[in-house]
Amino acid sequence: MKKIIFVIAALLVFTFSLAIFFNPFSAPSDKKTVEVFIVPREFGEAIVIEDLKEKGFIKSFWVMNFVLTLKGKHDKISSGAYYLSKNMNVFEVADKITGPPDLKWFSFAEGIRKEQIGERLKVTFNWSDEELDRWNNIYTAMKYDYVEGVYFPDTYLIPAEEDGLDIAKRMIINFNEKAGPYIEGFAQKDILWTTGVKIASLIQREAAGKDDMKLISGVIWNRLLKGQRLQIDATIQYAKGKVDDKWWSVVTPADIRNTDSLYNTYKHNGLPPHPIANPGLDAIEAALNPQETDCFYYLHDRLQNIHCSKTYEEHLENIEKYLN
Repeated sequence: MKKIIFVIAALLVFTFSLAIFFNPFSAPSDKKTVEVFIVPREFGEAIVIEDLKEKGFIKSFWVMNFVLTLKGKHDKISSGAYYLSKNMNVFEVADKITGPPDLKWFSFAEGIRKEQIGERLKVTFNWSDEELDRWNNIYTAMKYDYVEGVYFPDTYLIPAEEDGLDIAKRMIINFNEKAGPYIEGFAQKDILWTTGVKIASLIQREAAGKDDMKLISGVIWNRLLKGQRLQIDATIQYAKGKVDDKWWSVVTPADIRNTDSLYNTYKHNGLPPHPIANPGLDAIEAALNPQETDCFYYLHDRLQNIHCSKTYEEHLENIEKYLN
C-alpha cells in the first residue's frame, strides 16, 4: 500500500512539475535581459501576437489572445517599441504592450522648417510650451551652421523620455550619415556644405517634384554665378514665419516690398543666412549636380509643369501664357 501511495505521489509531483514547466501562461524563460520589441506603424493585432511568440516572449498565440480578451484589451496595442524580457508572464506582456510605448514613432517629410518639426514633436511627446520654445530657440540654435536644414526628414523610433536636445542631436547624426556622401561631393567641388544645404532647401521648397529639382538648381546656380538676386518667394515665406496659424503663406507684392529681412532675396544678393527648410536627399543631390541650362527664370503652370526662360521678357511671356 505504501508503495502505491509513493507511486501516486511521485506521479502527482511529476504531473505538477510538467504543468508548471509547460504552463502556457508562465514566462518562457528565467532570463532577465531586456529586449526591444517593435510594433510597426502599420500593423494587425494578430501579426503582433504571432511576432511575440516567434521572438520567444510568449508561449502561445491563443493564450495571449485569451488574456487580451479577459482583460478587455483587444485593439489596445499601440505602434512603437516596448522593453520586454522573457521572464515576464503572459499577463505582464499583455499589460506592457497595451500600455504607453517606451519608444514612439516620429516622422516628417522633406521641406518643413524646424518650428513645424517642433510642433509635431510637442504633440507626439506631450511637450510643454516651454520645451517647444527650448527646441526652437536653444536646442536647434547652439551652433550657427545647425540652425536649420540639418534636421533630417525621416522616420524615427525615439525613446518616450528623450528630451528635445537629444532628439535634435539624433536628427543631426542622421543627417550626417545620410547626407555624408553629398557633403564630400560639395567639398570636392570647393563648395561649402552649408552653401549646398542652403541651395538644397530652396530647391526643396520651390520644386513641384523630384523631376524639377535639377533644373531649378541650374537656374539658382546661374543667378548666383552671375551675381543676380535669387528673388525666390520661398525665402519671403520663411521670413514671414507663421501667418494666420499657417506656415508658408502666399507671398504678395506688399510682402516683397515690406519684408525687412536678410531672407528677402528680392532685396539682398546671394543666399539667405541659413537654409529655409530641411531638405531631403533628392534636393541635396540636385544642389550638387545641377542641370546645365541657359535659363535664369522658371515658373510652374496650373498643372505644376515647369517652364523656364533665358530672359525676363521670355519669363513675362510665360506668365501671360501659363498663368494669366
